[in-house]
Amino acid sequence: MSLHGFKITPDELTEILARLQPYMPEHLAKVEPHSYGLRYEFRPFTGREAEPLMPSTHEDPKLRYVAESQDPVEHELRLKAGAILADVYQSARDTWKDAAYVAALKKVIQDGPVLWEAYQTAESQLSAAYEYLRTPQASAEWPSAVSRLVDAQDRTKAAAVAFDERAQDIAQVHRDHVYAPLGREDALKAAGYPEASGWHIADPEDYHRSHYSNWGVQPLGEQVRRLIERQDGHVAKVGRLSGTSG
Repeated sequence: MSLHGFKITPDELTEILARLQPYMPEHLAKVEPHSYGLRYEFRPFTGREAEPLMPSTHEDPKLRYVAESQDPVEHELRLKAGAILADVYQSARDTWKDAAYVAALKKVIQDGPVLWEAYQTAESQLSAAYEYLRTPQASAEWPSAVSRLVDAQDRTKAAAVAFDERAQDIAQVHRDHVYAPLGREDALKAAGYPEASGWHIADPEDYHRSHYSNWGVQPLGEQVRRLIERQDGHVAKVGRLSGTSG
């Protein structure tokens, strides 16, 4: 087998693993050769452990550096051992990062599904109230129909703001774990919330802005504010042109 340019024989691997055994990650369960090098199997991480960090072997008489001129066989064997130790800890860190990402999502999502459903319900009612204003029936009860629209706008804005409070925490977790090998969609699935990949989540910094441009993704509350602004403008214009305002 080969690893990072080193050719490692089965006998060398056995010797190296024996020397490295005291330094291996705590969660390591199995090491076996694979077509691309070595495959590592770990006992499940919770994500709440400390990040696995490679220990120093400089003081170990069987692993510390030996010059090639002094002992070419040991020199090469110890370089290979260093490569394997670095490789196994990289794999351990990647596995841990995924577990930490999933654990953090589980911690912050909490009532996210309930808040998202409440927003969707409110937004659907708002859409229905706004579309009703375009029907002939609305002209017979225009003030009442507009009042119901305002109520629906208030409920939708409140639901959007409530969801944004949770979305901000979720966005920060995505940002904190951006270097985890597990992608956002897979992390949400592993956390038990596959439907969350369809939620409206902006970037963390966007939840702290007081003004927004037309670029990028705005928080849900800002999107609803803009929607309400457009609706109010349309209703006011209809009122002016039809003589029903005031």
